[in-house]
Amino acid sequence: MRIFYLLPFLAVFVAFPVSAEAETLNKKPFGMWLNEFRQDAMKQGISKKTLDEAFSDIEPIESVIELDRKQPEGRMTLARYLKNTVTDHRVDEGKELMDEHRELLKKVSKEYGVQPEFVVALWGIETNFGSNTGGFDVVDSLATLAYDGRRSEFFRSELISALKILEQEHITVDEMQGSWAGALGQCQFMPSTFLKHAVDFNKNGKHDVWNEQGDVFASMANYLQSLGWNGDEGWGLRVQLPEGFDRSLLDIKKTKPMKEWSKLGVRKADGKPLPEKGMVKDMEVTVALVGEGEDAVPHLMYSNFKALLNWNRSRFFATAVGTLAERIGD
Repeated sequence: MRIFYLLPFLAVFVAFPVSAEAETLNKKPFGMWLNEFRQDAMKQGISKKTLDEAFSDIEPIESVIELDRKQPEGRMTLARYLKNTVTDHRVDEGKELMDEHRELLKKVSKEYGVQPEFVVALWGIETNFGSNTGGFDVVDSLATLAYDGRRSEFFRSELISALKILEQEHITVDEMQGSWAGALGQCQFMPSTFLKHAVDFNKNGKHDVWNEQGDVFASMANYLQSLGWNGDEGWGLRVQLPEGFDRSLLDIKKTKPMKEWSKLGVRKADGKPLPEKGMVKDMEVTVALVGEGEDAVPHLMYSNFKALLNWNRSRFFATAVGTLAERIGD
């Protein structure tokens, strides 16, 4: 799910009946909708016990509907975004945590081929190193969004996935906390992503992305690997373009060997030549813009940049993860 301007904090709201200001698009009474949903869930293998526990005293959450209606709008420059997300404090904390979890991260890196600094950077930007995982009951939030009607099919499917997580006893209903949109734990996985990519790294029988650091790191690395991550490459770098550069080449779908971009006059942001040692000169990379209009910044993007875009479609997000990883690993 895309939230373009992902800021390093999550608000906490309480549940209360839906008001006129946040009226749902679904005119069917919530109780009737819930009974119909329960029948469908049972057909998909969810037990009555799990449904009773999950839906005990459930009501739609007004603040969730309001947040879904009022997602951030407007433009933000890349510089401002990075100032918000890649702070000196976050870099310092990331360095300390990478050192603290060094042995665990080495094991995860060896198994999944993802460099430790990128796992830590994702962890830092997604949930501020696990300190901001969201204060919403995930089942209640997803039920609210599934009932609402604006994107009901998507959230109905995610609600079924959340119930399957409960059915498999990875977490209890009360412990299943996350964002207002249903993203779970320290990884901020949607439930369907959890079911496909969460890992029981400590072999205790549960995929615990809320409390078990090994499961958190391994799950993030496993998901990145599935998105095409290359552990032998970085993510990219900021570049400068020569005067008269053909702007039609600034297309994230177009790739050229590094040496070809050099011939076209592309240089690092400080004016130095692009890296061309050994096989790097033949590496297929992209040059594209991050941002819009006059604020757009050209970047040379490795395949890992595109893997990060598969995690979150925001180029700002991918750039922030790469930048933070560089500074943490420096």
